[in-house]
Order: sequence, then structure tokens, then C-alpha cells
Amino acid sequence: MADFATAHAAFIRWHLARRSGERKGRLERGHRHAETEFLRHVWWPLMGNFDHLHPEYEVTDWRGHSYFADFAYLPPENLRLLIEIKGFNPHVRDMDRQKFCNELKRELFLQAVGYRLISLAYDDVAERPDQCRMLLRIFLDRFLPGRRNVRPIVFAEKELVRFAAGLSRPVRPVDVYRHFGIHPRTAIRMLRRLCDKGWMQPVAGNLRVTGYELIVKNWADLEN
Repeated sequence: MADFATAHAAFIRWHLARRSGERKGRLERGHRHAETEFLRHVWWPLMGNFDHLHPEYEVTDWRGHSYFADFAYLPPENLRLLIEIKGFNPHVRDMDRQKFCNELKRELFLQAVGYRLISLAYDDVAERPDQCRMLLRIFLDRFLPGRRNVRPIVFAEKELVRFAAGLSRPVRPVDVYRHFGIHPRTAIRMLRRLCDKGWMQPVAGNLRVTGYELIVKNWADLEN
């Protein structure tokens, strides 16, 4: 496998050769240190390639104005993902109220027309890339079946943990079998297995188990 520097240079050359005008100029001007660090420390270690990734990708906002996302990931699967690396100064400190409102409206519009958005802080990319990789892996595994190189039962348990994490209360067997469309006994067995693995613990009420609560642990452990 090629080293990062070689692969990255070829990646940028390939896109430059296929662009002209402002699209080419934006790539020449916009693909700088933050974007390269994201690729070097997050994307490349996680994916090992730049397939289906587009730097400085042009989209249109709700006003019909052009907007360039740092990256678009457009695999054959039904996923259109935009990735933004946001530094504190331009995206927080130097943003006025109107720019803030416009950014939120742009994000809502892009999601309405089918994109999914991921924003990562530059500080995290530079100082905590392992956390960025872990969170991005969790996201991508939901949409890219080819990345799920685990036994079906293990994948099902991971999905159950994700489901429980989205609830504001203990998860009940009835929640599980309704959400996943499985037999109630299967739901109970899965919950008990997760208790045995230390990911959940039963919640008792009136001398019987009424639900199961997620024990907060490092999500990176779940992805291993």
C-alpha cells in the first residue's frame, strides 16, 4: 500500500486534472493544513484509501449560492456525506449573527436535499485524532455494510447498544423487539448477554427487572 504522502499527492493531482475555473481554483486555495491533517491522521488510518472522496466539493445552498464543503464522501451505497473541519476562530470567534444564521440554514437545507453532515473541530483532528476516527467509524458502519466485518450476532449487539444510547431511560425488552422486529425471548437474551459483557446492567423495580441501563464505557471498546 502506498504511503500517505504519495497517495495524498496523487489524490489531489487526480482531482485538479478534472477541474477547471473556480472549482479548480478553490481546490488549489482551499485544501490546506487542516484538511491535510484530517486526511493524514483520521481518514487515511481509518479507510486506507481516498476512494469516493472529493476535496473542496461544490454544493448549492437554499439561496442558490455555491458553497464548498471541505470533503464529500460519495460511495456507491446510498450515502452522501459532507465533512467539514472547523477551526475555532473562523467558525466561532469571528462569526457574526447573520453568518451564524446562514450556516444553520445551509446545514438544514443540505440535509433536506439528502446530504448528511459531519463537522469536526480542528483541535480534535490535531490533538485527538483517535477520538475522531472512533466516532467516524461508528457513523460509517451504520451506512456501509461492507465495513461490518463482524459476526452477525456481534453486529446486532452493537446496534442494540447504539439504540439504548439514544434513549433517555432504561431500555426494556419490549423496546428492543418492537424496534428490531425480533422475538421477545431473543430480545431478552440479547440484553442479558450485554449484561454479561459489562455493557448493561439490569434495573429492578418491585422485585423484578423492569429494564436495562447502559453502563457508560469507552465507545472505542465497542468498535474493537
